[in-house]
Amino acid sequence: MPSSISRRELVRKFRMLGFRGPFSGGKHQFMVKAERKVRIPNPHGNREIHASLVNEILRQAEISHEEWDQA
Repeated sequence: MPSSISRRELVRKFRMLGFRGPFSGGKHQFMVKAERKVRIPNPHGNREIHASLVNEILRQAEISHEEWDQA
């Protein structure tokens, strides 16, 4: 299970997994891989993204915990 991480680290890992972005759109930024579009939290200072939100983002992106840990 992923632990809480910084937004910068979240974006870095998504890029390593083949996602492009982040792009601006509506209220949240998003990242794209093929036809998959995943919303990511907006930057808010140095706050960490809680593990439960990281898990939800991974579920929506259809990324396994094993893939995430290897990125």
